[in-house]
This record gives sequence, structure tokens and C-alpha cells, in this order.
Amino acid sequence: MATRILPAAGDADAVRSITTLLSQLPDAEPLAPVVDSTQLLDTLARLAAESVDELPEVVVVHERIGPVPALELIRDVALRFPAAGVVLVTSDPGPGLFQAAMDYGARGLVALPLGYEELASRVQAVAQWSAGVRRHLGSGGDVFIGAGGTVVTVSGAKGGVGATLTAVQLALAAQASGRSTVLLDMDLQTGDVASFLDVQFRRSVADLAAINDISPRVLADAVFRHDSGLALLLAPGEGERGEEVTDRAARQIVAALRSRYEVVVVDCGAQLGGAGAAVVEVADTALLVTTPDVVAVRGAKRAVRMWDRLQIRKAEETTVVVNRHTRSAEIQPPLIRRITGTALAATAVPANFKELQAAVDAGRVHELDAKGAVKQALWALAGELGLAGVPESDRKGHGRLRGDRGSVSLRRRRDGGG
Repeated sequence: MATRILPAAGDADAVRSITTLLSQLPDAEPLAPVVDSTQLLDTLARLAAESVDELPEVVVVHERIGPVPALELIRDVALRFPAAGVVLVTSDPGPGLFQAAMDYGARGLVALPLGYEELASRVQAVAQWSAGVRRHLGSGGDVFIGAGGTVVTVSGAKGGVGATLTAVQLALAAQASGRSTVLLDMDLQTGDVASFLDVQFRRSVADLAAINDISPRVLADAVFRHDSGLALLLAPGEGERGEEVTDRAARQIVAALRSRYEVVVVDCGAQLGGAGAAVVEVADTALLVTTPDVVAVRGAKRAVRMWDRLQIRKAEETTVVVNRHTRSAEIQPPLIRRITGTALAATAVPANFKELQAAVDAGRVHELDAKGAVKQALWALAGELGLAGVPESDRKGHGRLRGDRGSVSLRRRRDGGG
């Protein structure tokens, strides 16, 4: 069977050089080249919408592709189209760039000027890897296959502001709307998702940390299926094991989840390490939960500034959710928006701990009263984010958020704590 190869290069000479060599490879079927990052992503999205089998097995990306820088483009392709293997063509094949390319999701690297043997060897290896991924996807049962699911992260301005409750209810709302949904607990040392849902588990996200190629079968072994129907990938029961989850592992885990679920909700907690930072960086929507008090709002401002300094995410790309809101509070949502410089969710979650206490204490937060003000607000927030359908009558007063992200720099933080 012919290997379909899609070349992506920004100038005519590079296109000519790549396509000439690709046409000489045995059993190769070079596709019409694309000349920029937008055309590449649009082409892959169009093919994926028909079937995962329509995607090329190999995408060859030249280092001078634009307008999105090559590594960032590779990351987007790897996250959105995990069945297509990416090869980077570069004039700097040193170990530093090689490691960076692997971190961003490339399956191989070929040095310029191009040589037949090296290109043929790398393309063949990547094509075999892609075929294996597709076999797993094809035998995985009830699997979402498309251009990649939506990733939403939920972080806390400080501990105790309600980030975990928010993440759980957003995931439940998405699942109830018929979308295949997974809830990932990336609060690696102190994650409480298991406690909130009264789950006893053996496998955790740490068990995937050392696996380079996470197949659907391996992923399914690590995911816990809750009584509510929600899929859970939980934080390790032993907090020290959280250190095993590096930023590179976090990207790979999220990419694997994105390829199999329509919605991926991630509880990042309040302490952001390297793994959590990597997830926030690649998310479609990043939520920051705060309460309307001075300490929490200062924590939100501090977090937003840190994310910006570390080039994880810009303030305007972050959405603040106000929890425990009361009309009598001195600090109101518009003031929080001005202080943090972020977007603001139109839905504020009211203060009503009595509604929550019994369910939280029993580990049954999935059984909150559907008529309760807190659950209604959180499910309205899910509708606002596009994660769940909201009846027209409930939509009044709730705006629609955009999950789109602007372009970000290639100079990323690859490791270390937050």
C-alpha cells in the first residue's frame, strides 16, 4: 500500500527539493504540497472530517514554514491529528533541536541538505508508526475520531476556591450532552477528583508518564469508568509519584486523550508545575477560578502574570470564573476582570455551600440537586463554553466565550516547576 506524504514548505525551492526526493521513494504517494501553516491545518482538518483513514501517513514540515513557527505547527498537528506522523526538515539537526522537536510531537527529524537514504529511512519508520496507531484506533471500540477534541483546563487562584468542583461539573455537563468526555486530574500531589466522586482506583496518570507511544489500549487500561459514565484519568494516590509526570509526558497524555474524546476537562489545581503548565499552554480554553475576596483575587493576578512571564498563556487568553459570588460582595466580577486583565465568564457561580456540603462529604458531587443554584450555574457555564447544550430559555444573560487562542512564541518553558 502506498504511503501518502504531505509536504509543507514555505518557499518554492524547498517545495521542489522535497517533492523531487519524495517522488523517488518506493511506494510513496506525495500529495500536492501546502505552502503555509494555515493551509496545512485546513487540509488535514478537511481530510479528517471525512475519515481518519483519509489523513496522510506522513507530514513533512520544512523549518521555514510560516506564519506559525515550525515547532508550534508540529505541536498543533500532533495534538489535533495524532494518526499523522510529522517529520521536521531542518538545517540544525543537533541534539537540542532534536529533543525540542520530539517534545513538540515530531516523529522524526531529517537534516538539510536532503539525502535520499536518510529521508527514505525516516519516512518509512514514521509510516509504520502511523499504521500502528490507525490499527489501534480501528480496534478501540467506541472511540471519537476526528480533528481532535476540545481541551479545557481549570486552575485555582489559590487552594479551596472550587476548581475541582468546577472541573467535575463541567465534565458531567459535557458527558450528559452526549459528548464523549474525560476528566483528567493534573493536581498531581493533592488531586481530589477521586474523593469528590468516591472512587477507589489502581491506575493513575503517573502510570502513563514513561510510555512514549500511548496506544488506545494502554490508555483504556489507565482510565477509570465512573458510574455516571464519565471517564476519569486520576492523579496518583501517592503524591510523590506526581514528579514522574514531566511536561513532555503531560503533552503526550493530553494528545492521546484528545484523539479519543470529544471533550477533555483538566483539573490543574492551584500549584502549577511543569506538567500543569504544559497542559494550560496547549489548552483550547484555560479557566482560572477565583472567589471574590482580596486574597484569592491577588492569587489570580499573580497566576496570570506568572503565566505571561513564562509564556504559558497571555492574560487575554485566560478566562476567570468567579465562584461563591454574592451581590453584596465588595469585589464584583467586573473589578476582578480589570485587576487580572483577563476575559471574564458571563456565568458567576453563587455562594451556597449548604447545597454542596452533604454531596462533597459523601463523595457524591455527581448527584448534586439539578435544581440547585450551584449546579445550574456550573452547567450554564458549560453551555457558555460550548461544552454542553443549554436550553434557549437558560441562555439569556449568558454570553458565549471564544476558545480560540492567538499565536504564541516558540520560546517555551520545557521543564521546571511553576
